[in-house]
Amino acid sequence: MKYAIIIPDGCADEPQESLGGKTPLQAARTPNMDRLAQMGVVGRANNVPPGLTPASDVATLSLFGYDPSKVYTGRSPLEAAAMGIKLGGTDWAIRCNLVNVEDGLMRDFTAGHISSEEGRELIAQVNEVIGGEYDSPDLVNVKVRMEFHPGVGYRHCLVYRTSGLPAPFEDTTKTQPPHDIPDQPVADYLPSGPGGDLMRALMEHSKQVLADHPVNQQRRAAGKRPATQIWLWGQGRAPQLVPFVNLHRKHGAIISGVDLVRGVGILIGWKRLDVPGVTDYLDNDYAAQGQATLDALKSYDVVCAHVEAPDEASHEGRADEKVKALERIDEQIVGPLLEKMPYLGDWRILVSPDHRTPLRTRAHAHGAVPFVIAGTGIQSKGQATYDEVVAAASDLAFDPGHQLMRFFLG
Repeated sequence: MKYAIIIPDGCADEPQESLGGKTPLQAARTPNMDRLAQMGVVGRANNVPPGLTPASDVATLSLFGYDPSKVYTGRSPLEAAAMGIKLGGTDWAIRCNLVNVEDGLMRDFTAGHISSEEGRELIAQVNEVIGGEYDSPDLVNVKVRMEFHPGVGYRHCLVYRTSGLPAPFEDTTKTQPPHDIPDQPVADYLPSGPGGDLMRALMEHSKQVLADHPVNQQRRAAGKRPATQIWLWGQGRAPQLVPFVNLHRKHGAIISGVDLVRGVGILIGWKRLDVPGVTDYLDNDYAAQGQATLDALKSYDVVCAHVEAPDEASHEGRADEKVKALERIDEQIVGPLLEKMPYLGDWRILVSPDHRTPLRTRAHAHGAVPFVIAGTGIQSKGQATYDEVVAAASDLAFDPGHQLMRFFLG
């Protein structure tokens, strides 16, 4: 059996006045997803347990069949895995966004979708000035080390190494994802709890480091938003995950433009497949991702194609772009898979977002998301379309959502 998983990140939404009272999934022309609905089953799954932040780190673990309430340790350790960063047992990884804050408000959590090349230069400067070895604030004659590692676009990583000794952070340390506070006063959402004072100091220091950097000078001259500071959040230690093949006797691969999702795949033992043109934004090469998924299914039992574009469109409040992204996913990824997977033998396709990202709030949200499954051994329930309304009326529901994977694999 061959299994394909397509994740249109954050596509679950609410009815939009600009779309005639329809959700983006309803408004988009998605004949292939609707065909899956007619052939198979539409249902809903709640991928984010109460008490955990609704985001791709928690929700992707759940979608892949792992209970986040038991295995989740933080967002950044997952991204660190994708970046090839090894964490010691007491080391902490902390997500380090380059952001644009003006007049005390979070104007852009992507710093104007800064390029990876520009981000790399800025983070290198931050690492040179702020990173390095320091005396432990708590222990005499003990050194700690802070390393700033460049990632993709605005997404980077701070690693706090302790040489086997306790770090100042704890599970009770509170931080805020910057994408959940668009145009909000940042003073209300600064890190707090154990280690929060250190994070705040680093964020404040970064303002001086980045203020007159040549990259920011060039961006201002070009009419682009500069990266005014770093924003630290998503901290955690390395999780311990049982390999997917040990649980299900199936080998997997992941295709994504987002380090976080790649990292989840790597930590469960899937092969990371890098495809030119697959990005973390609206410019994703959907056709290349669809073809790569098909090619990978010849070698792997389970292949996941994760597409970030719908989520990014929601964060920007762009309903039209969210609809376009869903239509391209349908045409250039789901369509080819639906047409050609039967030639590989027994097959199944799962389409499901990880979490909800309503255009109204431009932020992630708790709640069930719609999924559709079709293929060998899946009996049709006669549902006509794949969308939130059909899913809400379905008697097939998984709460907690990590139970969906076993159903999908049969």
